[in-house]
Amino acid sequence: MKQLEVQIMGQSYLLGCPENGDARMLDAVNRVDLAMCKIRDAGKIKARDRIAVLAALNLAFELPDRSALDPAAPASASASASAPMPLQAAAAGTDDTQANPQLAALLQRLDAALGLDGQLL
Repeated sequence: MKQLEVQIMGQSYLLGCPENGDARMLDAVNRVDLAMCKIRDAGKIKARDRIAVLAALNLAFELPDRSALDPAAPASASASASAPMPLQAAAAGTDDTQANPQLAALLQRLDAALGLDGQLL
């Protein structure tokens, strides 16, 4: 297994990567970086851990859409950059949570689980 040094939201990480998996790993890193930077740049959430949780949920939310389109092809970074980020909008305090009670309940559970961690940064 080889190691790749990558940057996500300006922070360096050393990641293990299977042989011949460089392109897929770099694509995943790019998607995560874009998702996290988009949430951070919206300006409503400052804590890196909350940004990471929302980005992970947004990317997981997009997975069924991505596999329905073409299950054999990995998603491109440009596709995820233009894809809607429903949790980001709800976290920013828009009316999306009123239209989707499951989303509101999920965000409340996240806030309860994270507690005051969001105030550390």
